[in-house]
Amino acid sequence: MTTAVAAIIQLIDVHKSFNGLEVLRGVRLAITPGEITVILGRSGGGKSVLLKHLLGLMSPDRGQVQVMGQDLANLSEKQLFTLRQRFGYLFQHGALFDSLTVGENVAFPLTEHTDWHRARIQAAVREKLYQVGLSGILDKMPGDLSGGMRKRVALARALVLEPEILLFDEPTTGLDPIMTTTIGELIAATVRRLKVTAVIISHDLGLAFSLADSIAFLHQGQIISHTDPQSFRQSRLEPVQQFLQGQPDRLETAEV
Repeated sequence: MTTAVAAIIQLIDVHKSFNGLEVLRGVRLAITPGEITVILGRSGGGKSVLLKHLLGLMSPDRGQVQVMGQDLANLSEKQLFTLRQRFGYLFQHGALFDSLTVGENVAFPLTEHTDWHRARIQAAVREKLYQVGLSGILDKMPGDLSGGMRKRVALARALVLEPEILLFDEPTTGLDPIMTTTIGELIAATVRRLKVTAVIISHDLGLAFSLADSIAFLHQGQIISHTDPQSFRQSRLEPVQQFLQGQPDRLETAEV
């Protein structure tokens, strides 16, 4: 008899509206610890809004967001701040500080949130850059880097506080196919090596099928499918098949 693993993240009937437009309409989602969950959906469909709820950067109008057994609505700002340090976040465009060197960018979470001495910080920065294949670029500026290198620096920064959960918002946006594959492989290797939980927001099917342990599909504000990649491919749900085939859904067609 197998024992069910408690979800590390759980969304329970989460609703969120902006100016009367309901973006999340009763989202239910349980994230299994130690796995890579890819949340797929059409652009503008609420994926990034959902991700911000996981960090407590947005609060639901209704419903609950639970992380590591804690209801985020019951946490103080100080408790939320402490909880967020257990997350690593890779923003869609990297969000590096252009006025800081690579080393200073990666060190930023440590200088802001720890009392580590300089030598320890520098050692941690070098280790994380080595892990993402970027040794020897501590003193370079972000503007001197390629798009793929900027993504890897951002990943090193996301890892430097040794997080338990990694969140990725469209990690391969703007990259060519070769670099997309490289970044995907790096994310997979990092998650497996560190034994962390990863949630990836994407609309990239290739990335999802190459990385995911499970795929959740966000459609019209609800998770209508959450299953393994093979089952997702074989889904009989019309919105899933339209997405897989690159077709607009009927609602989009009606609005045109």
